[in-house]
Amino acid sequence: MARKKELTTIADKLEQLDELQAIHSKIDQIQILKGELPIEVADLEDEIAGTKKRISKVNAEITDAQEETEHRKTLMKEAQTLITKYDKQLHNVKNNREFDALNKEIELQKLEIQLAEKKIKDATNTIDNHKKQLEEVQKRLDSKEKDLEIKKKELQNIIKDTEKEEAELAAKAAEVEADVEERYLLAFKRIRKSYKNGLAVVQVSRDACGGCFGFIPPQTQSEIRTKKMITTCEHCGRIISGVDDSAVVLSEEELA
Repeated sequence: MARKKELTTIADKLEQLDELQAIHSKIDQIQILKGELPIEVADLEDEIAGTKKRISKVNAEITDAQEETEHRKTLMKEAQTLITKYDKQLHNVKNNREFDALNKEIELQKLEIQLAEKKIKDATNTIDNHKKQLEEVQKRLDSKEKDLEIKKKELQNIIKDTEKEEAELAAKAAEVEADVEERYLLAFKRIRKSYKNGLAVVQVSRDACGGCFGFIPPQTQSEIRTKKMITTCEHCGRIISGVDDSAVVLSEEELA
């Protein structure tokens, strides 16, 4: 692990924090350039994966319905064969009991055929409905895959244009962080996470905090200028590294 550079004054430490903030702000700008694309790409990939899983399930249900249809057709053939057989046997019965038994078997086979016909009809309806459903889902899938391809290309182009700079900035940030006193680094990271704009270190500009624009009293500004202590904004808790005097002069010129 790299040794931390010994900084003897508060001014040096504030300058270091300023530098770290500037680096991370540039990295943040690159992330802003990417915008919501990484999230949109991830969401589309999840949605497409879910849609494909749904298509696979519907296809499996179609296959099951087709197998059910074939199975019922086989049962119908077997039942019809038995009916034909029992019809022939009716001509050779010896008593009423045999006659009634054969008629009962014939009725059972006819019921089996009716049940098979119903199951085939249900399976056919399932197949037809599922095929229509698949057409609609497939159209949506095709559309989403096209959107994903476009967004991936956009993201890849941005990454290609910025990856070198981002890598250099990340390396520089790590280098600076290695020298920052641990308590200040922890505070810096904690504050950055607290705000969407990632600003942990700011300056006073026109009597206001550069992060939350809360009023900074003149006495506090004077203390900040001396750089003898680390000052945080009483409104937002950001570290204040200095006072932008150029903004104050500009403000006075505007008022003149």
